[in-house]
Formats: sequence, C-alpha cells, structure tokens
Amino acid sequence: MPPSVTIDRLVLVVGPEEVLSERAIERITRDTRAADPDTEIIELDGPTLEVGRFLELAGPTLFGTPRLVLITGVPPTGPGADAFVAYLQDPADDVVVVVTHDGGAKGKKVLDALRRTKPREVSCARLTRREDRVEFLRSEAAAVGGQITHGAAGALLDAIGSDLRESASATRQLVSDAGGQVDEVIVRRYHLGRADAKCWTIADRAIEGREAAALEELRWALSTGTEPVLVIGALAAGLRNAARVGGRSGRPEAAVASELGMPPWKVRTIRRQLSGWSPDGIEGALCAVAAADADVKGVSAHPAYALERALRAICAARDR
Repeated sequence: MPPSVTIDRLVLVVGPEEVLSERAIERITRDTRAADPDTEIIELDGPTLEVGRFLELAGPTLFGTPRLVLITGVPPTGPGADAFVAYLQDPADDVVVVVTHDGGAKGKKVLDALRRTKPREVSCARLTRREDRVEFLRSEAAAVGGQITHGAAGALLDAIGSDLRESASATRQLVSDAGGQVDEVIVRRYHLGRADAKCWTIADRAIEGREAAALEELRWALSTGTEPVLVIGALAAGLRNAARVGGRSGRPEAAVASELGMPPWKVRTIRRQLSGWSPDGIEGALCAVAAADADVKGVSAHPAYALERALRAICAARDR
C-alpha cells in the first residue's frame, strides 16, 4: 500500500445488521482500491475455512501483490482457529483482512481471541431507534451524492416499514429519480398507498411461518397508523389464495394463473409459501383470522393484541 494511505490490516465487522455490514465492507473495499487499484479481492467462508489455504492466500508473495481478504464468519475452535488468530496478530504488510461476525454466541471464543489482537472494529448493531434509522437513510442518500431531508427520511420509514434494506434501496432510488434532492413531497408522490403493501408483507411473513418477522412488521405498521382491519383483510386474502392455489397442485403454473386471475409470478410465490401447509392447517388459520376479525371490529378492546394472537396462530397452524 502507498505510504500516504493508512489502512488497518485487520478489521472486525461485528453485528447482526446485514445492511450495515455490507456498507462497511463497501467502504473498506473502496479505500483499499483507492490506495492501490491493483488490490486483489479474495472472499472466504469462515466456518468452512481451510486455514492452510488461507495462510497461503494471505502470506507474503514474491511480487508483493496487495490483497483484501474478506472472511464471512470465523473458523471453528481448534488448532486451525489458533493458527488463524496467530497469523492475524501480525499479517503481511500488503494484506488487509476483514472478518465479519453476526455478534451471536456461535464463534464468540474465536471472535474474542481476534479482539485481543487490537484490530479496528466496526459495530453493525441493529438500528432500533427511529432517529438512528433516519440518520442511516440520510447517510445512504449522501453516499450516492444526494440529500434527503430529516422529515422525508421519517416519511419514507413510515411508508416502507421496518425493513432497513428496503428503505435503503428506496432512498437511493429516490435520489436517482428526484435528481439528488428528496423532500417529503417527493416521498409522498412515490410511496403513496404503501399501507396496503405493508399489510401484504405482514401476511406473507405469517404464511411463510416467520413469526418474529411478521410480528415486527405488524407492530411497525400499527405504529405508523395502518388500520387493523386492513391487516385482517390481507391475512384473509393471503390464506384464501393459498387454499385456492394449493387445491390445484400438479397443474401448470400458467393454467392456474389463468383460472384464478393471478399473474404467474404470484402463483409461483404462493406455491413456495405452501411448503409446510396442509388443508387442515389453512382451515385452522382462516378460523384464527375470522376470530381476529370479530375482535378488531369491536368484540375486543385490544385489536393489536388480537392481531398478534392471530399471527401466532397462523404460524402455529403452518406445520399442523
């Protein structure tokens, strides 16, 4: 590396927020390529890493070719991991090694050993505070040469929901579409009617059996003003569509799409979602939605709780 550019030779990127991890790696890659355009990028999988192969790739070379080694995860505890950590205490001068870890318990012993080598560490913790998410979207706009106002970033979060990757993608797209400057008017113009889309996302997550994701999407939707009755409608429609497509298994996708008045991609998506479902399970899930519908329309004083109970019941019915 040119002496005028200082780049850490070992960087740990730690945390469960995948988008933040990806952005950190993008920045490191950009910086190393700026320091030397001939830098070779090497990607390795940590849990299946052959340490001997890693030492060969990351060791000194005859011509001093600069390398950026990106390792997803860490090797399992053992002699190989010990050799891996020992090398990273003093990596070759022309090598930058980036190790990502989700911050969980798996591989923590090796992660802690790497931390003792005093690397630079980039935190990729989940962004749970709304203000942190707003600032992230503003940084996303800046990264592609644009600006999004604080109010516009908040409005976009209200429209998109809790999916950070989707909101990041939407921010970059808005910057491109709007010529660089994004305000609340532009967000409303491009994302009007997203409440219906959020409801369908909740239904999809529930039908897929992803309870935690479905509950997260539901809470976000309700916190941003989505009417509970809209969620009930999406759940009922999603389950009815699953029953209709499931009753036509074995038939060509195009024929089912034509008969049911659906686009072929929707039939394909529903068929993927049907894995794990039985007719009895769908019937039970529809009963749970019917009960929630009655609760939301007045039987219960707590519609949010009724909806959460329905989502849990749908996910439980999936493997029945």
